[in-house]
Amino acid sequence: MATSSESLNLIVVCLDTFRADLVGEDEEFGFVKTPHLDSFAENAVCFTRAFGEGQPTLQMRRAFFTGKRSFPWRFNFDRRGHWHHAPGWHKIPPDQDTLAEVLLQRGYMTGLVADTYHMFKPTMNYTRGFVNYEFVRGQESDNWRGGTLGQVEEQLNRHVRHPSHASPVLIQYLLNMKDRKAEEDYLCARVFGSASQWLKENHENGPFFLWVDSFDPHEPWDPPPNYAEMYSPGYQGLDFIMPGTAYAGGDPSGAELERIKALYFGEATLVDRWVGRLFETLETLHLWEKSIVMVTCDHGTQILDQGRFGKGADELHPFNTRILWMVWHPESEKGQKIHALVQSHDFMPTALHLLGMEYAAADGENVWGLVTGERDRIREYAITGWAGWADGSARGRASVRDDRWNYCVGTGYPDDEPELFDLEADPKEIRNVASENPEIVTCQRERLEALLGRPVSAPMTEIDDRAAPPPMAAYIQARESRRQKESTS
Repeated sequence: MATSSESLNLIVVCLDTFRADLVGEDEEFGFVKTPHLDSFAENAVCFTRAFGEGQPTLQMRRAFFTGKRSFPWRFNFDRRGHWHHAPGWHKIPPDQDTLAEVLLQRGYMTGLVADTYHMFKPTMNYTRGFVNYEFVRGQESDNWRGGTLGQVEEQLNRHVRHPSHASPVLIQYLLNMKDRKAEEDYLCARVFGSASQWLKENHENGPFFLWVDSFDPHEPWDPPPNYAEMYSPGYQGLDFIMPGTAYAGGDPSGAELERIKALYFGEATLVDRWVGRLFETLETLHLWEKSIVMVTCDHGTQILDQGRFGKGADELHPFNTRILWMVWHPESEKGQKIHALVQSHDFMPTALHLLGMEYAAADGENVWGLVTGERDRIREYAITGWAGWADGSARGRASVRDDRWNYCVGTGYPDDEPELFDLEADPKEIRNVASENPEIVTCQRERLEALLGRPVSAPMTEIDDRAAPPPMAAYIQARESRRQKESTS
């Protein structure tokens, strides 16, 4: 018997820095062990060309939650106390409804379980509309636990060549993890364990909406040793869980680079295992046939793609900008792959449509017509902005992607070296052919300027108020300054 759309639950799993090409045997990193997500993909609708509209972290979640574009950057909310101040790193504007708020008004129980700590920092409001929420503490530079350097010296010696190479972020993270004993203590295990508990306690409060947000596999890439061992058996060297530290004190060896890749793959496998625990809870509680389940991510990362680790505005290629978007619906055909271009701000209006609600205030569109065959495309091109700085000011870069071309250019300043990639001749987007195709460059730039409402090089309307460093970094700097003054007095 068909289930009424308005009685279906909605469960969303959002993973941070999880490359879309980890899931599926036909993907580049399909060899990475993600059996639970692979199985989910085989039974879900998968959008194979889903891209972020404004990246990275907070910008993406704002578009997911509101259906509104984050890019172009245009807001100047107070961010004091939030020490990541790239364009778009701010709260949800007061006049924008969130998915949780809309569903709450329709009588949904709403819950959030997350360790993506940027969502909970001072001046942020990403808990809007959630009846209850749990903030799992300890990721990256979350200023949670204190202690002395001596308390984490043993761990530090496994992750850097010399203590002076340790960043404040790494020190804070190790302090946060100093009492970790078993796999169940790892952060993604705590997130998905808490989400499973939320379901057990609230599944009878239907319909419900649960958003589960895992910061893993974002750096530090720090899985239990046996997970990295799957991909680099017998390795005996240092584990550079913050990839950038591998280059301090000399270039890393080939074995060290392969180990860094193994750490990321191992963390992806760890995340998959605990996503699987959540899926098991859905099975135990008989929720699959009563729920829409979506799995997504905010962006990817480079795993020595084009010779480096990391992510950022200077590399607007699918390894960074493509996202997962997989949708389980109890009445949809399983295993469908949709190849039309879709984006992150389509997420909210699509979710509401599947729940029997239409929402006109979104910039994105309901894309489910691609699944039912009512539409063959939503848009001719996708525009992605990535927050960043250039020459000390709040700027960034943008990508204009269509079926044939990817055009990448700096925004907010004159960029004399825009990039254009021919996706047919160069699917890995390595050779810049901008100078050979001026008419395509002009077309793509005009598409971008139509969204911006101004020339690409015009200054950004969002002011860069550059944040103070993370508190641990500020403490270390101030301590060293004090010691120097004392030694010279």
